[in-house]
Amino acid sequence: MTTAPALTTTDLPLPLLRRGKVRDVYEVDGDRLLIVATDRVSAFDVVMREAVPFKGAVLTQLTAWWLRRLEGLEGEIEHHMLAATAREIAAAVPALRGHERSLAGRAMLCRRAAVYPVECVVRGYLSGSAWKEYRDRGTLAGEPLPPGLVESARLDPPVFSPATKADAGHDENITRGRVADLLGPGTAATLERLARRVYELGLEAAAVRGILIADTKFEFGERDGRVLLVDEVLTPDSSRFWPADRYAPGRPQPSFDKQPLRDYLEGERAAGRWNGEAPGPPLPPLVVEATSARYLDAYRRLTGTTLDLTELT
Repeated sequence: MTTAPALTTTDLPLPLLRRGKVRDVYEVDGDRLLIVATDRVSAFDVVMREAVPFKGAVLTQLTAWWLRRLEGLEGEIEHHMLAATAREIAAAVPALRGHERSLAGRAMLCRRAAVYPVECVVRGYLSGSAWKEYRDRGTLAGEPLPPGLVESARLDPPVFSPATKADAGHDENITRGRVADLLGPGTAATLERLARRVYELGLEAAAVRGILIADTKFEFGERDGRVLLVDEVLTPDSSRFWPADRYAPGRPQPSFDKQPLRDYLEGERAAGRWNGEAPGPPLPPLVVEATSARYLDAYRRLTGTTLDLTELT
């Protein structure tokens, strides 16, 4: 593993389309986009001032790892990725030659697609906002669940609980009927089918590594009449990964994500040192290091390899 400074923002010789909470998106041409995952980190919908080293590379390379696995399904699931190493990207986009070191690991060249305005969330376990809604109302995304479930209970079959997309603030859970109203019944059914299929494949692969995928969210887009899987896939930012050997329903579970950051912020809020709004409180180096280690550990556990940026330049 090489060391690398954390990257909070990018400045590349391409038109910048937008900066999200984590990603900077550039326009290559009418058919392609460059998506760069920075090391920015957010929690409770607040982007922290400090960045987490290697986070962007983990998100990009873990997504690339999953997408390559999906390519073996004989066209069952199409995706937007064209390249995910700096060398390949610079060869395809001459304007980026000389920027390989800053792109290493964290950049993905993608087909452009019209992204559907819905987060396709699949939940295999009752956790997070889903548990809070169920505890209060007995529902998930406004639809009833069986009575008597406990926190972190397994949902069999998994529940498709879509949400609206929000670049800032909270996503909002919506019903499947609302998705059909927004996109049409046929498209809504296709997105649910594809989301369930990718989640199912993810569950199988993660189980071999001793990991449960409690829930995850996907995005899809349309290109030339085809539906493409876009954005990040089965990463610590889009999913809850739990160690299978420590799973115990009835309580929150340990997870391979930014939990050290969440725990610290909860403590600051409980102590009255942070009101839960931007800007976030200063993050101690130990919290940043622990969060970075969680991301790298998730990558290693899922792929069976250690992230090495020298192989991605």
